[in-house]
Amino acid sequence: MGKPDTRFEVAAQIDNNVQSRVIEIHVTKGFSGLELTSITHVLATANRLLQRDLFSWRFSTNMPGIVASDQGTLVRAEPAISDHRLADMMVVVGGQGAATGTWLPRVRAMQRKARTVVLLSDSATAYITATKAPSGRVTTHWRDITNLVETGYYPKLTSHLSENSDGIITAAGAGATLELMVGLVAPYLTSVQVAELGNHLLLQTIRKSDAEQPKCMADNEGLFDARLTEVIRLMEDTVNEPMSMNEITARVGYSTRHMERVFRTTFNDTPARFYKRIRVKRARTMIEESLLPMIDVAIACGFGSCTTMAKAVKAEFGVTPSQMRSRKSIQVLTYAGRQTAR
Repeated sequence: MGKPDTRFEVAAQIDNNVQSRVIEIHVTKGFSGLELTSITHVLATANRLLQRDLFSWRFSTNMPGIVASDQGTLVRAEPAISDHRLADMMVVVGGQGAATGTWLPRVRAMQRKARTVVLLSDSATAYITATKAPSGRVTTHWRDITNLVETGYYPKLTSHLSENSDGIITAAGAGATLELMVGLVAPYLTSVQVAELGNHLLLQTIRKSDAEQPKCMADNEGLFDARLTEVIRLMEDTVNEPMSMNEITARVGYSTRHMERVFRTTFNDTPARFYKRIRVKRARTMIEESLLPMIDVAIACGFGSCTTMAKAVKAEFGVTPSQMRSRKSIQVLTYAGRQTAR
């Protein structure tokens, strides 16, 4: 027998009576190789972490055989036949062919059996277009959001990383697929294991499902000002050792009054409060998604003490750091009405 994989010694005990979960990964010609790799990498890493094959997966497609991705990756896939051989979860990978939506009948069959369906990027766009008026909130990759808004009426379309509507999860996909998959396997892991999974995937933070897609910030006209962009970059890079407003204005060539005016116009906030909010949000991420002592979090986020950080966190989020940390789980998917973490 081979030696156990010591890289995953931190794995805590999990109920070995939990049944294995089968994930169907649906691909079409020109599918996103990045999304597919993200899916399988998270599942394989979780299995190694748990030291058991809790997650297995198979590939399906409309026309069985070899299917090529946009990057030349080849996948041998079985036929997807209506409601035949439905898995515990179905993930439809985005890509050129996904926009046709020929997989929709199978998605509906999964929905009737109350099984989770995940639609990434182009497949999410195809679903939103075909559904016309989804009952709940939906989202897709930011590149398609503008087109959808301009060509139709989608009042429940958001720019979040993912949304859940009656068991169908629509998502931005692309590079955010890793974090989404971590959220989907989280109910089968302990909080420690979720954190360790993120570490092995080299995820500095695990964004929650209701986080805004990065494009939304770049859409703000104020960010076309290179100096404003530099100010925000300085603030984000100096969270642990905050700079004074005078130091920041000197670095970017703003006058204090002009920077105040730009922030008020662009963010309806003062530079100082904006800076503090960046630090408080970083603190929340570290509190909820790491196991660092509170004093280390406070120092890393530029607060002089745990008390100072606690006051700032309470003012921003309505709960104390201790209350955040006392939660028994690391909840990545924040869909209303569905408990997605242990």
